[in-house]
Amino acid sequence: MGRLSIVIPCLNEATRLPRLLADLAPLRKQGHEIIVVDGGSDDGTLNEAAPGADRVLSSVPGRARQMNTGAAIAQGDTIWFLHADSRVPANVPVAVLEALGAGHAWGRCRVRLSSARWSLRVTALLMNLRSCLTGIATGDQGIFVTCSAFRSVRGFPEIALMEDIALSRSLKRRVGRPACVRASLVTSARRWEQRGVWRTVLLMWRLRFEYWLGADPERLARRYQ
Repeated sequence: MGRLSIVIPCLNEATRLPRLLADLAPLRKQGHEIIVVDGGSDDGTLNEAAPGADRVLSSVPGRARQMNTGAAIAQGDTIWFLHADSRVPANVPVAVLEALGAGHAWGRCRVRLSSARWSLRVTALLMNLRSCLTGIATGDQGIFVTCSAFRSVRGFPEIALMEDIALSRSLKRRVGRPACVRASLVTSARRWEQRGVWRTVLLMWRLRFEYWLGADPERLARRYQ
């Protein structure tokens, strides 16, 4: 199964990053590598990251650029990309390593949103179902990929939005469908709670559809923000 290099892109995540690093501390003790790539935070994120990571890097802002920066120095056999606002229950790394041990070149986890609201439970269910049916993973599902497969598709395209969709498409064409790990990461529900659940769901569906039609990711990113 080899060694994992866990790459975490972040920007002003000083309040959330320590919880993720605490979740990952047992993996670090087992010899897996943690790389935090900051995109220009001004809230002390770098200081918060230093005790819990093996490498802390600075990069120009942009999630794709940050993840590629971390991947470029990864020493592991597999790179696992995690968002800074994720939480990692203990059964998730076990399931990821099992999937890799079974020969999968890449995959993703299920996701559960950090809210008990029924609408957000349904949202997570739909996200997981869509991913399994299409073979397309999103960043909050914790994409993991062997270094050889990642390099074969030249990493994430450095676009403003939909870099995870683009990577998934490339990997699906190059090495096949992803492993759909049944263990669930927990991701923050704040985006849905702040913007409205169904409004956010409809926005994301529309943006993905427009990207599929060839829309400019820069324009889509402005609408998303």
